[in-house]
Amino acid sequence: MGAASPADDARRILEALDGVILGQAAATREALVCLLARGHVLLEGVPGTAKTLLVRTLGLALDVKFQRIQFTPDLMPADITGVTLLTGAREFTFRPGPIFADLVLADEINRAPAKTQAALLEAMQERTVTVDGVGHPLSATFTVFATQNPVEFEGTYPLPEAELDRFMAKVLVGYPDSDAERGVLERTVQGFEADRPATYGVSQVTDAAGLERLRAAVEGVRVASQITAYIAGVVRATREAASFTLGASPRAGVALLKAARAAALLDGRDYVIPDDVKRLACAVLRHRVSVAPELELEGVTPDAALKAILDKTEVPTA
Repeated sequence: MGAASPADDARRILEALDGVILGQAAATREALVCLLARGHVLLEGVPGTAKTLLVRTLGLALDVKFQRIQFTPDLMPADITGVTLLTGAREFTFRPGPIFADLVLADEINRAPAKTQAALLEAMQERTVTVDGVGHPLSATFTVFATQNPVEFEGTYPLPEAELDRFMAKVLVGYPDSDAERGVLERTVQGFEADRPATYGVSQVTDAAGLERLRAAVEGVRVASQITAYIAGVVRATREAASFTLGASPRAGVALLKAARAAALLDGRDYVIPDDVKRLACAVLRHRVSVAPELELEGVTPDAALKAILDKTEVPTA
């Protein structure tokens, strides 16, 4: 395992994902890119489109602790972070909550009240959990994959812009095409069960230490000044475009840079090219911008408006 290059290991993780999650190649790639770039992921799609399966499979390929938290309207912050208990010997002991895992699936995050969402987002930002004034560090691998149903679903609340900005990317998980959907059914006939990970046929690719080495390799990927100027140009254009009432923040540019580095590593390069930025721009920016209401009424999506900006922004040639 030690002889494989970081790019080989990263590709083997992606192959493990694509072997289990059929027909979602863009989603699996974007989710892995974020994990390699130390980013948290927002997965959006209707129920039953393999969002939980994606994160569970990642946990198997990395042999790290996976934990799912179902968000509901009555979920309290302590249900996530844990509580301090008074034991018999008049001592306080901390009982950690489900957030103390490596890969945390926050299922249907937009069904929970704001204060519970805030507890999760504080942990994402600080990578520590504070309970009764005492800080408890989370694992180095700690990554949140939050799922949300499209906002038009009943009983959902859109996340505030400041909270959305904490996610490196918003990955869209749609319906698979007909071939992939048939493949899902055929595999089920052969004994595959989403709630029985032993049936996935996934063998461990690396471990938490190996993931840390991959992340260090991502941070060593070169980014030329023309590329940083290109990223800044794309992000700034979202603030100046008439199609948006809210443009992307400087944090968005940093996220796009980090994601582009991880994408370069996945492709076996130690330098970023403009295509890395272009391929990830929609995933990294779509949840950080707001389309003007009059255009939204005409059916203009954030992705369509972002693609128009990418078409107009000059691409570096050398």
